[in-house]
Amino acid sequence: MPGRFAGPTLTGFPIGRILIANRGEIACRIIATARRLGVETVAVHSEADRHALHVRMADQAVEIGPPPPVASYLRIDRIIDAAIASGAEAIHPGYGFLAENAEFAEEASRAGITFIGPSPDSIRKMGLKDEAKRIMREAGVPVLPGYSGPGQEEDDLAAAAAETGYPLLVKPVAGGGGKGVRIVRCEEDFAPELALARREARSAFGNDAVILERLIENSRHVEVQIFGDLAGNIVHLFERDCSLQRRHQKIVEESPAPLCSPEFRDRLHRSAVTAGKAIGYHGAGTVEFIADVSNGVQPDAFWFLEMNTRLQVEHPVTELVTGLDLVEWQLRIAAGESLPSRQEEIECRGHAMEARLYAEDVPAGFLPSTGRLTRLDAPSGCRMDSGVEAGDPVAPYYDPMLAKIICAGATRDEARKSLLDALGETVLSGVSSNIPLLRAILDSDGFAAGGIDTGWLGREFLPAPGPAGPPDAAIVLAAIELSGLGGGLSAGDGFRIWGRGCWEIIVGRGPEAVTAALQINDQDELMVQIGDTRHSCRHSERGWQVEGSKTPIFVCGAGDKAWVILDGIWEFGHIESVANIDQEAGRQTTIPAPLPGIVRQILVAEGQRTPKGAPVATIEVMKMEHVLKAPCDGEIGQVLVAEGDQVSEGDLVAFYLPELRAEPQA
Repeated sequence: MPGRFAGPTLTGFPIGRILIANRGEIACRIIATARRLGVETVAVHSEADRHALHVRMADQAVEIGPPPPVASYLRIDRIIDAAIASGAEAIHPGYGFLAENAEFAEEASRAGITFIGPSPDSIRKMGLKDEAKRIMREAGVPVLPGYSGPGQEEDDLAAAAAETGYPLLVKPVAGGGGKGVRIVRCEEDFAPELALARREARSAFGNDAVILERLIENSRHVEVQIFGDLAGNIVHLFERDCSLQRRHQKIVEESPAPLCSPEFRDRLHRSAVTAGKAIGYHGAGTVEFIADVSNGVQPDAFWFLEMNTRLQVEHPVTELVTGLDLVEWQLRIAAGESLPSRQEEIECRGHAMEARLYAEDVPAGFLPSTGRLTRLDAPSGCRMDSGVEAGDPVAPYYDPMLAKIICAGATRDEARKSLLDALGETVLSGVSSNIPLLRAILDSDGFAAGGIDTGWLGREFLPAPGPAGPPDAAIVLAAIELSGLGGGLSAGDGFRIWGRGCWEIIVGRGPEAVTAALQINDQDELMVQIGDTRHSCRHSERGWQVEGSKTPIFVCGAGDKAWVILDGIWEFGHIESVANIDQEAGRQTTIPAPLPGIVRQILVAEGQRTPKGAPVATIEVMKMEHVLKAPCDGEIGQVLVAEGDQVSEGDLVAFYLPELRAEPQA
């Protein structure tokens, strides 16, 4: 929890009870400030979140529907009813879900409930990117070239794309978070990428209209936090750099932005304040810009992207450099108070950095990871905003972000090193996470230098770099855990049924797979052989001790995965055998769903020949589409699902017949 603002409870705050129309870490974050101000909180939750952390923290809780957001967190009527029934005087929308929904703000007002955010008119003006660009252009804010017209037929958009020129971005007019954004590099790719963008946008935002923007290849994403009050006063709280992204989704943010001249900052801040004044803005808002850094950061080489009419995920870095509580500012402005500080009173001191912890499998292409958290230990000496605790489930229905770790320092490098150390102390197991990737990024020379652009991660850093491989001791401990021997055995136990033979277990998958042979010797030691090396292991109350290696901090297994914390965090999967389709010509194999989701497209027909890597189907998971591909050259035997079907992890999508391989001639 954000303990930075912990202090004596204030009494007599104008708002007595608020409902938080959100979940996860942002709901917990809002509760922390409300509690300090003496404001009661009401949580809403889906059936899946009945025992979630934000529900446990709130003073009251109201269930609003089934797990899918469309049936719960996106139901305006149920949330308004919950606010009325609970006696809430105000609603805080958090971010995501209904936070930028003008209709939601209007319905709250009709019910006599204060909406903690800007006016419906401001939300509506900035909610559609085409309208936002028009307003900004008229206000004199620099706007990126592209197309934001009303024509949405494919022919209209294709003609506009040709005029804009390639490469370009296809972006939904509604929503944010990178969903539905597609890069198109040539004319041949435009139609299929447009179709994907529209499907994702329709699913995430209920609106498949798009705009086109010129793609700035060497760009940085820089944004300015602004605040306005009901009297028309607007201030900025300096800028943040959010250039480190994957799939247009931020994963590391910092404030202030590095390598920027005073002239650049001054013009950037003034443009952001101008944007706010152009729409009569009040509350917390973020004006996002893209800067062309082909020739360094130039004072006149940035353009307006969009305005987020809400609090941002990355607001903690601004809080750490200004010493201000932005949620408190939101509550005070919603209560009708003036801005707590004038522009000249707001200072930026030092540097702050934030890393987002996602439940995702990075090597598998950032696939979301679901399961139950078996352990989550926060690092010491820094701030961690989390929406989960050990024992909580990670469901497939919501965004996979679990927590944020935020560190500050007198300099950028001090903040970077503090965050690197904090990630090294963080213990997260039970689901896959991006912690190894985050540590590798922060430890890299490129990031330390501060000059990265939005394409740096995909261009120079993925597949995620890392050590040559885990220590042998980590593989040994994973093999023990995955073999079912984690509780400790002796020569007299059931393990003796294998006699003096070996039981082999394959740890990992693909080229990283390692075969470990396990056997009990006459001294009740478990011998684990990897390659030509034998490791002697003995069990004690503290767990397995590998000879010649320090005791691990933690070893945990869940199903066919194990996590070993030993000189880092290592995750291992387990398969008992590897099918060799080259030697088993004609063998039928399967294409399973990697995670629970909805089948959006079937791209093949039964009997169709497909090369290895060809797309077979797309499945929507956590509002993002994932493509299932053919495992090898072969033929589609049978398609087992239809478009629109809900599938669970492991459900079969299709049977696949690998291509027959000719035997070599003698």
